[in-house]
Amino acid sequence: MYSTVLIAEDFEPFRYVLSSLLLRRLYLRIVDEVADGLYAVERAGELHPDQILLDIGLPRLNGIAAAREIKELSPHSKIIFVSQHTQADVVQEALATGATAYVVKSDVGSELLIAIDAALRGKQFLSRSIAGCRTTKPWGID
Repeated sequence: MYSTVLIAEDFEPFRYVLSSLLLRRLYLRIVDEVADGLYAVERAGELHPDQILLDIGLPRLNGIAAAREIKELSPHSKIIFVSQHTQADVVQEALATGATAYVVKSDVGSELLIAIDAALRGKQFLSRSIAGCRTTKPWGID
């Protein structure tokens, strides 16, 4: 059995990094890659992926607004924010959408697959880089 993943990232080279990391796990299947928030919402509503990797700084509709809409259309999809933002208010707003995880882009190489595995187990994950931004549970703790 595999887990389906939608990638929503506007910077093509970073989308490649994300997809390359996902290919390391045979049980992960990328169902689509999109470059803006409106298209992320549309594709999430059509595909109902198990997990969505979502950047905050997306064009046309930012990732936080997109996450709110996605939760309405595909409530079972686990949202994992992958963003360069580390400010507490941004992280808290992102997690308030019902997101399962938040990974800082600079930590993607060491933390993305851990965050995805945590989400598959129904656990929350926060990057170590945003330790001071914790709102409910500490990093890596269920």
